[in-house]
Amino acid sequence: MSAKIPATIVTGFLGAGKTTLIRHMLANAEGRRIALVINEFGDLGVDGEILKGCGEESCSEEDIVELSNGCICCTVAEDFIPTLKALLARENRPDHIVIETSGLALPQPLVRAFGWPEIAGQVTVDGVVTVVDGKAAADGQFAHDLAAIEAQRRADDTLDHETPLSELFEDQLACADMIVVNKSDLLSVEEADRLAAELREGSRDGVQIVRASQGALPIEVLLGRGAAAERDMAARGELHHTHGEGHGHDHHHEDHEHDHDHGHGHEHGHDHGHDAFESFVVSRGEIADPADFLARVGQTIKDHGILRLKGFAAVAGKPMRLTIQAVGPRTDSHYDRPFGSDATRETRLVVIGASGLDRAAIETALRA
Repeated sequence: MSAKIPATIVTGFLGAGKTTLIRHMLANAEGRRIALVINEFGDLGVDGEILKGCGEESCSEEDIVELSNGCICCTVAEDFIPTLKALLARENRPDHIVIETSGLALPQPLVRAFGWPEIAGQVTVDGVVTVVDGKAAADGQFAHDLAAIEAQRRADDTLDHETPLSELFEDQLACADMIVVNKSDLLSVEEADRLAAELREGSRDGVQIVRASQGALPIEVLLGRGAAAERDMAARGELHHTHGEGHGHDHHHEDHEHDHDHGHGHEHGHDHGHDAFESFVVSRGEIADPADFLARVGQTIKDHGILRLKGFAAVAGKPMRLTIQAVGPRTDSHYDRPFGSDATRETRLVVIGASGLDRAAIETALRA
């Protein structure tokens, strides 16, 4: 069986900047073939707008599916599952699937749907990205145009949950792997810091809070998170809403949930105070103790708020490279292949984060 196709769920209220974030992602897809499932109900014609910023190699018209029959979490069985099955049945399958939810959609039922038997073996939730209108949130609102959201609610006759916006916002934060504070250029430093602290209170330990303008995030920060969110529902906030009958919410099979210990401590909850990003390479010689080195990598990520770290290490006495991938506080490693006979046995790690990383201190820590 081929590897599961990763899917990223982008959630957030109407006007937060989800479409802008996706357009920037497609314009910088770096060769990935990305399929889009769009459900911003009431935002008709958005697919054409997205295609304007879409390189031919990253997506085409056939890679964009617009689910305009109503709120995606209320039409899981009728709309979403058949759409995913059709994408997965293609001969030329996408490298990645990105789902833009309606601003009124609860993310938890959508994530849970990835455990349905029809698709569970073929696709996984790579990560949930919640986009927040930073200016509106700092002003105590959930969105800059509440009237537009109410009009969206009235226009959707499939909506089977009358969830208050405050609870919807809580659900979007509770389910997130990354919170993008968009329009951060409109905030003062004090407003941005205060908002980041408030958002940390509503999110799980290890969730990254990243500030952005115009949805501009490096694609390696946005995609490739490997969260397998569908296996982690207990940590993402049980739904505290009652759904109506007949929209697929009572058809979920029993989830094989992994009960991770996600408390509400926030020692990993770094927020990043710039809307520009940087990356650099740290090189060093062989390492003697992989466990000790990986612990040091994790501590360095925590100390400096590094968003991503990837590369490989040369381990003394081992012919194979130790490949290292870190997303926030979670670090994965495995031996992948031998160093070639003519290759230099060195350790090389790419560090990615918001501008202003203390490069000298990071290099010192990783070379110790």
